[in-house]
Amino acid sequence: MQAFWNKVSQDVYYKKFLKDPFTYVTGAVLLAVFNIAIFAATGNPWGVSGTIANWGAWLYRFVGGNVDKWWYFSSDGAQSTLNAGILNHTGSWQNFGIIFGALMATLLASQFKFKKIKSVRQAAGAILGGFLMGYGARLAGGCNIGALFSGISSLSLSGWVFALFLFGGAFIGSKLLQKFFM
Repeated sequence: MQAFWNKVSQDVYYKKFLKDPFTYVTGAVLLAVFNIAIFAATGNPWGVSGTIANWGAWLYRFVGGNVDKWWYFSSDGAQSTLNAGILNHTGSWQNFGIIFGALMATLLASQFKFKKIKSVRQAAGAILGGFLMGYGARLAGGCNIGALFSGISSLSLSGWVFALFLFGGAFIGSKLLQKFFM
């Protein structure tokens, strides 16, 4: 009988923590705690897209390119970051953690699957959308994590301005998606 109740309680915990989504309040509290922990440990707010720009620079250097004269990488701080390498960069480890954590969450919730691309139009829309999001993140000085979440949590007006334009862009983008790519 004890084995039965142990199995039932394991199933309940599995469902509660790994299968079912967290509530919005739980998610907000966890994001806030992790953002504070990252800031306390690294001295920088949480961000994603700046690190991806560094990954591009490291890849470009790997194939023989030189980014030393590019404005974004011309400061001494950027040069020391690039010279230190990807494995010595805390932002890279944060991004590796996001990628690994998203994969594990998907696998543990039994939600991983490959989806068939319906048309060339759908693929073109996904590629164009990804390019525009990445380009927009660099123009805005960050993505929804760095510019929005970290901006608002540090009481920056720029985070709220970012939120306003993010919602406007999402509205317009969803209308364009429905009209041209669905």
